[in-house]
Amino acid sequence: MSRERLMNVLLEPHVSEKATQAADQANQVVFKVSRDATKGEVREAVEHLFEVKVVDVQVVNVKGKAKRFGALRGRRSDWKKAYVRLAEGQDIDFLGAE
Repeated sequence: MSRERLMNVLLEPHVSEKATQAADQANQVVFKVSRDATKGEVREAVEHLFEVKVVDVQVVNVKGKAKRFGALRGRRSDWKKAYVRLAEGQDIDFLGAE
């Protein structure tokens, strides 16, 4: 797979209460990924960018919420998130502090 594709697979880390619980209990990190990303691409991208060993990847399609703006009805975009389980003892530090 090309390096350019790997750089475009991961969009941003997803921070939520559920993601924090997954990190504490199961050594998982949650990312917002591109809608056409596969498990293999997510695995390669995380291993390449963060230099960690990935054990497992689970991918979830998240449906966008229906929203109202006064009288106008709208809908947020659908998106995809990936739960990435890291090998024991591995960690990703997003803050960059040592």
